[in-house]
Amino acid sequence: LQEQRQELQLLQIQSSSENNLLNKRLKLDYEEITPCLKDVTLVWEKMMSTPGRSKTKFDMEKIHSAVGQGVPRHHRGEIWKLLAEQYQLKQHFPSKHQPKETPYKELLKQLTSQQHAILIDLGRTFPTHPYFSAQLGAGQLSLYNILKAYSLLDQEVGYCQGLSFVAGVLLLHMCEEDAFRMLKFLMFDMGLRKQYRPDMTILQIQMYQLSRLLHDYHKDLYNHLEEHEIGPSLYAAPWFLTMFASQFPLGFVARVFDMLFLQGSEVIFKVALSLLGSHKPLILQHDNLETIVDFIKSTLPNLGLVQMEKTINQVFEMDISKQLQAYEVEYHVLQDELVDASLDDNQRMDKLEKANSSLRKQNFDLLEELQVANGKIQSLEATVEILLNNESKLKQSLLTLELERKALLQTVEELCRHPANPAGKPVLTRQEEMDAN
Repeated sequence: LQEQRQELQLLQIQSSSENNLLNKRLKLDYEEITPCLKDVTLVWEKMMSTPGRSKTKFDMEKIHSAVGQGVPRHHRGEIWKLLAEQYQLKQHFPSKHQPKETPYKELLKQLTSQQHAILIDLGRTFPTHPYFSAQLGAGQLSLYNILKAYSLLDQEVGYCQGLSFVAGVLLLHMCEEDAFRMLKFLMFDMGLRKQYRPDMTILQIQMYQLSRLLHDYHKDLYNHLEEHEIGPSLYAAPWFLTMFASQFPLGFVARVFDMLFLQGSEVIFKVALSLLGSHKPLILQHDNLETIVDFIKSTLPNLGLVQMEKTINQVFEMDISKQLQAYEVEYHVLQDELVDASLDDNQRMDKLEKANSSLRKQNFDLLEELQVANGKIQSLEATVEILLNNESKLKQSLLTLELERKALLQTVEELCRHPANPAGKPVLTRQEEMDAN
């Protein structure tokens, strides 16, 4: 009976292992665009197997080079976790907006007000992928769990259309709980949650930034789109909200996520800019709003492998961080000017008085902070002076001890050279001398 039980346990373990393997193959059912060479795979495997990996800082140039050369599909989930660990190690100050730590299993026990919206989107998320295609199958149930847990964790965002695709990509490469952790990392540490807030203000800023970048890098295309009154919000909003996952091939999307974990959210701008630039001649051929938007939404995402790889390589060479910062400031300045233009004289005066009052308060607060800081400086200077005096005394004591040590060493040397009984006779105690007499 004992032997039968052991055999049954072995069969169950074997069956579970086979199911996991089949499940992994099912999940990773997409075409790679940058097949990873064996040498690069070995580099990744060495980094992943490093003892104490989560606390080890790797050479970022080496990691950047490895991501550029390719990420092995069967290790991709683990590599994303490694990249997230490296990002967190580099941050001296953690994000201020980190959520309360609640275990994933605890979140799953709770109810969410977003249930209906999540359920509606499950069937629309990767509907042709075998892992998600079965209605309320394993894939859809895991996806529901992740989105439900996140909606409870981040109640300001809750659930927003587009999140299901981001969570879905993560779930294809790792287990459910790890996918939830990486979703939390992208949203809070990488700051993606800002674009999913209900007011969508950040998304509007992103569309403005993309428009300005298009003006900088592809002015003829920018003019063509402006002429037909086509702003980025008409075609690029789904790119930003789903990280390109709702319209582009999964192999391409996986590479976008590789770079997203490496470089952060500016990757989305780089990919969008590269895609529009590389298809510029074809877009310029269309001469009305409907055909242009249809081309960008429907034809452009069906890239060939060569075009996909070209886009990814261009992204690695681009640096737009300073421009993005400048255009965000520019957006806010323009918004303020628009508000000012819509006010009459009295309203404008009221606004200026409020701003003046606010600036006075800030000035008063800063003066208080300055006084406190000056007090601390004086206290620290007094402490430094005491420490310097103590240091001087200690140096003097050390010098005295050093001189004493040298004197003692000289005495020892002299005693060794001139012993007290040069004749070599045994030295007797006083009692021994009296006994001898």
